[in-house]
Amino acid sequence: MSGGLSEVVSEYLDKGLVLVIADLLSLITVSSCLVIKVPQINTIRENKSSKGISVLGLCLELFSYTVMISYNYTSDYDFLSYMEYPVLLLQEYVLIYYAFKYQDLLGKKTQIVAIAYVIIASLIYLKLFPIIILTFLVPFCTPIGATSKVLQLLAILRTKDASSVSRTTWALSAFTNMTRIYTVYVQSHDWMLLSNFLISTFLSASVFAAACFYKKKVKKA
Repeated sequence: MSGGLSEVVSEYLDKGLVLVIADLLSLITVSSCLVIKVPQINTIRENKSSKGISVLGLCLELFSYTVMISYNYTSDYDFLSYMEYPVLLLQEYVLIYYAFKYQDLLGKKTQIVAIAYVIIASLIYLKLFPIIILTFLVPFCTPIGATSKVLQLLAILRTKDASSVSRTTWALSAFTNMTRIYTVYVQSHDWMLLSNFLISTFLSASVFAAACFYKKKVKKA
């Protein structure tokens, strides 16, 4: 038994240190993503307010996550290289619900859009959605994902209030995007994905910095 385990470990290590590090970073990234948005969700629930949270930014982020997981899934990439997306998507649903709830946006229009989203997501899961459309949409995820973060940054700067913004969430966002730069480069060399993570790392760090600044400013006041 121990001999068989040693053989498996030996074969795994034969992949090379670069790939072993990539797998390790993937596991760390996925582990971080299990709770990345929980602090933000808890902050909104405790404050019973989503002031300073950009609803449009959240919707754009949801679109970006959905396209990226669909692209990776339909391209049959190694699941470990994008396993954080399903986890992020589930947390994004909860976050959007509470953000919409405290901004009184849970009306009929929102429900209709939600139903349409579920139908399209189901078609993608069943691989009935044209992959050519996803391939076309992926390049837009970088500007869309970037725009969602820029909108969040502008929301903080405009309100000068980051009381509903979780610094932990944005710090983890910057960290996980940074680790993905390495893993994507090593495992797939997909430049569309790489450019997405490079820009996301910078913008997540910017939102984190703004949240730190305005939380300190509010406390001093």
